[in-house]
Amino acid sequence: MKTKHFTKNLRIITLGCSKNLVDSQVLMRQLEAGGYNVDDDSGSRKPDAVIINTCGFINDAKEESVETILDYARARKNGDIEKLVVTGCLSQRYKKELEKEIHEVDAFFGVSDLKNILAFFETDYKKELIGERTLPGTKHFAYLKISEGCDRNCSFCAIPLIRGRHISQPIEKLVQEAGFLASQGVKELILIAQELNYYGIDLYKKRMLTTLLKELVKVDGIEWIRLHYAYPDGLTDEMLQMINDHPKLCKYLDIPVQHISDPILKSMRRSHNEAQTRKIVKNIRKLVPGIALRTTLIVGYPGETGAQFEALLDFVRESRFERLGVFTYSHEEDTYAYKLKDDVPEEVKNKRAAELMQVQEEISFDLNREKIGKTMKVIIDRHEGDYVIARSESDSPEVDNEILIRPEKPLEKGTFHKVRIIDAEAFDLIAEIAE
Repeated sequence: MKTKHFTKNLRIITLGCSKNLVDSQVLMRQLEAGGYNVDDDSGSRKPDAVIINTCGFINDAKEESVETILDYARARKNGDIEKLVVTGCLSQRYKKELEKEIHEVDAFFGVSDLKNILAFFETDYKKELIGERTLPGTKHFAYLKISEGCDRNCSFCAIPLIRGRHISQPIEKLVQEAGFLASQGVKELILIAQELNYYGIDLYKKRMLTTLLKELVKVDGIEWIRLHYAYPDGLTDEMLQMINDHPKLCKYLDIPVQHISDPILKSMRRSHNEAQTRKIVKNIRKLVPGIALRTTLIVGYPGETGAQFEALLDFVRESRFERLGVFTYSHEEDTYAYKLKDDVPEEVKNKRAAELMQVQEEISFDLNREKIGKTMKVIIDRHEGDYVIARSESDSPEVDNEILIRPEKPLEKGTFHKVRIIDAEAFDLIAEIAE
């Protein structure tokens, strides 16, 4: 390591989504190759410098990012750390404002400034590490970011303003990265993007997600592949049939429908209406029996009436999504919806979100009770007290249900086992080893 390096121990704090996590892991690998000791926020080593990878998507995420920066700014001012660097979506979107208000930060970088961050720490970008990243902590599952940015123009979303246009990664590069992850012990790949269904249109002039999946399932060591963030339209029958037929592809799909009211969907600038949404959900369930469908919804969008919210509640009751998340509308500057009046009070937004989640809790409990007595394959995630925590193919880490097992003998993280469900809670299952 060059003697001019002013720090040795670095810590990367990652906020926001799994896409940010991938960016942090790539940065970590590059910095380690430059001679640094790097850990994440679970590390015990006292850092000389801290890098905060921020989120700037919605108000709550922005507030968390600002509070985290301020916490470490105080540490920088008190001399507890030598350097403080901020990167990611928040600093991409509000760099000038942040520079003006928070002087303890040594440098602000955007979402595509990897080489500039490395230069700040006096090391070079190493092309030979393309496709490699560091996986601190959990190593048996990893996110594979197949594209960056988004060409959609949803009225409420600031992602295209922050991340730019859709850019697909070449298939050969993604297969290489999947192979590297498998060599590190990864058993489960979780494909992520702003929009999975758009994959390949820019690079290959046609949708290529199915083609990519056909290559990824060939990677030795990978046993599960699951799909996150697939826009409702663009789901081809060929891809759905592949999910149904191939043992490596989890019968799981994340399709954020956002709402069901036609006036709201039109204002949101979504390309599907109520009838199309219902048809899409019905077709998925027809072609992939037993699939676990995850969706996200927004409540409190400008102009949302009580009747429109009730229609959304009815849609959730009818659709019986296996997994569901709810966001309250966030009024984001420079988006199309920012021109609209944010006329649903915060307390009403929160009340509607709570009502939706109450309905979903009842659905989830009913669906879980139906699993009692059934046997399923699970992957072991971690140990908590007397329990081993696992997931089925219906569950993505950190956002979905978990399966609690009290085994008679130790079970290693990242291993697969057959379990029998013996009890159910609203969002968890209780199981015993069935092998």
